[in-house]
Amino acid sequence: MKIHHYNQLLHQGDGIYYCKRSIIIIAIIILSGCAIQPKVVTEEENKHRVSSDLLLLQKIHDPVQRPISLEEATARALKYNLELQIELTQKTLAQKQLNLKSYDMLPKLVVDLHYDSRSNFSGARSRSLLTGRTTLEPSTSADKDIFSSALGLSWNILDFGVSYYRAQQAADNVLIQEEQKRNVINRIVQEVRSAYWRAVSYERLISRMHDLKAKVRESLDQVNQMRDEQLNNPKINFTFKRDLYSIERELNLLQRNLLLAKSQLAELMNIKPGTEFTLVIPDRDLFTKKIDLTIEDMEQIALESRPELRELFYKKRANAKEVRAAILQMLPGIELGSRYNYNSNGFLFNGDWLSLGAQLSWNLISIISAPAKFAELETKEKLLDIERLSMSMAVLAQVHVSLAQFSHFNEEYRSAYDYYQAQKRIIEQTRIEATVGKVSGHALIREELNTLLAEVRCDSIYSELENSYAGIYVSLGLDPIPGDLNDKNLSELTAELAEHWHKR
Repeated sequence: MKIHHYNQLLHQGDGIYYCKRSIIIIAIIILSGCAIQPKVVTEEENKHRVSSDLLLLQKIHDPVQRPISLEEATARALKYNLELQIELTQKTLAQKQLNLKSYDMLPKLVVDLHYDSRSNFSGARSRSLLTGRTTLEPSTSADKDIFSSALGLSWNILDFGVSYYRAQQAADNVLIQEEQKRNVINRIVQEVRSAYWRAVSYERLISRMHDLKAKVRESLDQVNQMRDEQLNNPKINFTFKRDLYSIERELNLLQRNLLLAKSQLAELMNIKPGTEFTLVIPDRDLFTKKIDLTIEDMEQIALESRPELRELFYKKRANAKEVRAAILQMLPGIELGSRYNYNSNGFLFNGDWLSLGAQLSWNLISIISAPAKFAELETKEKLLDIERLSMSMAVLAQVHVSLAQFSHFNEEYRSAYDYYQAQKRIIEQTRIEATVGKVSGHALIREELNTLLAEVRCDSIYSELENSYAGIYVSLGLDPIPGDLNDKNLSELTAELAEHWHKR
């Protein structure tokens, strides 16, 4: 009896020991978790990141080996513009999420592995509920070391239905990302056009601007010399200087307006700032492109093709599927399952067995919250309808405005072009007269400035005319180039853009 009591104390001591050790281990884990501190990026890591990013930026685009045309500038922007790359990556992410959602419809196949070890047997005694007598000998029905495993297949029919609609919503999200990508492409193409033509004007006129500014400074020096030598009426000298300063101010203003265009174009093409490149300088000519569509046809095309309207359509369709998913979530869920089990416990009569089961569960709270959920979805649908109508009105207005702008700039360019041609003849005659002394140097400088201003205005209006022409296609929602951008290299994309734009 004493030996039995001693064994009980020994077993109790072992239990206390294991309990203390477990508490100590848990305390160490908790304390180590609390000891985690934020780690600021080191200077070495920061420098490595900067050098790595700069290297990536240099490798992202093809090197510039020849003068860049409008088509190549657009192709470079479509291939390498980082903002567009974000949109393309978001579309790829949406496609990956759709693929992932498809797996949610499959049944669950779960493998369970479990190992249990004790320092002693899990013995027990029994007491009769009728007589209150206790059995004398403790008994066990489990080994000290037990390994068990199970392979289970379960399928929740309700979850399958909800996952089906979630997958369809993910498919709509892929299409939404596609429309957002189209929107960004149209905007970038228009920005490239604007920056390109302003940069062309800058390259075409910058050398003449510098020459004219040098002549202005030279004339100012001459006026100052005449003032010092008192060779002329002071009022005439001051008037002459005022005119020269006015010319210089206008030149500086022109140079400032055109100076940033090339940097903006380089940013759109993702060319590193400071990289030297030249542009193809086309000859000035009359604008011959036309729009061969009626305003009714343009309105119909815009309402069918604009990415903003198509995006709202997909959002409404996804919202309708959310309604169906909400209805399913109100229903009771039925789960069917099958498991193959194995247990190494030697006391079991059957160490492996197959089990089948079915379970019915019903979240009653979902019925209570259903009216609020449906009210939210109904309001969201009304909001999408209002947004669609508002966007439709804005799209129709943009079609009319873009067409009016194109007509206005077309006429304005013809006027500016004729004015420039007339000014060219005037400056040619003035130069001849200046060589024989019939006109003063001041008059020649003034006409040189007038010619330069006529060229700048002609180029500026031509840039606006090109933008308004492209803006018509943007307002219609027509893509600047068909097909997938990722399937084409730079030269192929440039050639396709040239061919596609030539057909317009």
